[in-house]
Amino acid sequence: MRLKLKRNTKTSYLIGFLSLLIIEILIANYINDDFIRPYLGDFLVVILIYCFLMFVSKVTVIKGLLIVLIFSFTIEFIQLINIANVLGYQPPKLVMIILGSSFSFWDLLAYTLGVLFAGSLEFLISANKKSKARSMNSDFWQ
Repeated sequence: MRLKLKRNTKTSYLIGFLSLLIIEILIANYINDDFIRPYLGDFLVVILIYCFLMFVSKVTVIKGLLIVLIFSFTIEFIQLINIANVLGYQPPKLVMIILGSSFSFWDLLAYTLGVLFAGSLEFLISANKKSKARSMNSDFWQ
């Protein structure tokens, strides 16, 4: 049996994006530890990017998840080759904060877990919608 993951409403994705953006800003401004900022921040940022992508586009859930994972891995591998030094260009400080400056395997793990979490939420929401639809149909005929 194949479950088709249905997209949520654009409003849901917008609310998710704005909520996560506020959380990420708070983490960046007020938390300077060895777990929340580096790992939870990376976990949440891929979900934030996913919500933004789903809000502004019409890609499917699976494509959206893959695009975000590939994008985040690409940014991380760009950090590995230290693209700023290779190009002889020093981007503005804000760009360096957003993109990061050092490669970490743990970041890749955080991105992967974040995408898996977003996919799991999509699966659960989609399954719940199907369950409610079946329940409403069976109630109608009784």
